Amino acid sequence: MNILHISDLHFGPRHWLGDDDVLLKRINSYDADIVINTGDNTTDGLEDEFAKAGQFLKAIKCEHVISTLGNHDKRNMRSHELFRKYISDREIIRIAESGSTRKKHLFLKQNITRVDDHFTDVNFVQLVQINGMRVLLISIDSNELYCDDGFVEKEVLNAVSEAINRTSHDLALLLTHYSILGTDECPLKNSAVLIDFVHKHKIEFAFCGHTHDLELMQTTDLYQGHSFNHFMCGTLSSSNIENNDNMFLYYKNLGMDNMNLILIRIHLKNGQMHFTEETVF
Repeated sequence: MNILHISDLHFGPRHWLGDDDVLLKRINSYDADIVINTGDNTTDGLEDEFAKAGQFLKAIKCEHVISTLGNHDKRNMRSHELFRKYISDREIIRIAESGSTRKKHLFLKQNITRVDDHFTDVNFVQLVQINGMRVLLISIDSNELYCDDGFVEKEVLNAVSEAINRTSHDLALLLTHYSILGTDECPLKNSAVLIDFVHKHKIEFAFCGHTHDLELMQTTDLYQGHSFNHFMCGTLSSSNIENNDNMFLYYKNLGMDNMNLILIRIHLKNGQMHFTEETVF
């Protein structure tokens, strides 16, 4: 099973200076069974930005393109509706409105906002068959409306856990925007809750974005006796090419003994795009 990982497209003012058509041609040259997109599809969560991001993602020639939201996508109270309209209209996992939830703006006051759907989180599980393997993709919305710090709601994770337990699968993959292991100036504030979730469901691979940095980690909980790999991808949006953070990742034979991770960096020079590949392992 081969997976291609992209993140942080930032359609809108922060979208990159490169040629999207050339980039798409390169992305489509890889034999990916699944494409994972770990959020920040837009800059300000505006409808035209979601529409452009959706157009780009639909041009990726892969049957399974799985996207999640980022903090920049949630700068609009209709962001969850716009995401589902233009990018991914999967059945989301909901919880009943309750005073016990701690996530800000998880429920909007519908009589004030006039949005169609007042539950703002977009969490889902998606089961796909790849070469006879049942792969469960778990998307956790780790973003709060109007906030650059991340937060996950325990009650939501409980509901997702119930959905996972009803599913028979061979391999579980987690998609979320924020790193659950690393730290940065705008972190996932209660990352321990999501780490416990990963151990509980024996998730072997977690994918994220957010910081525009490359971060490849493996961690083992000696008490739980469970290890998982944590892959943070760079960005497809940066105009600051000198920092060399424009990239995407290609995981060949994920989970197999002969697994390879290939880092594809994107360079702009004299108005032309160039790609370099590095086999990390």
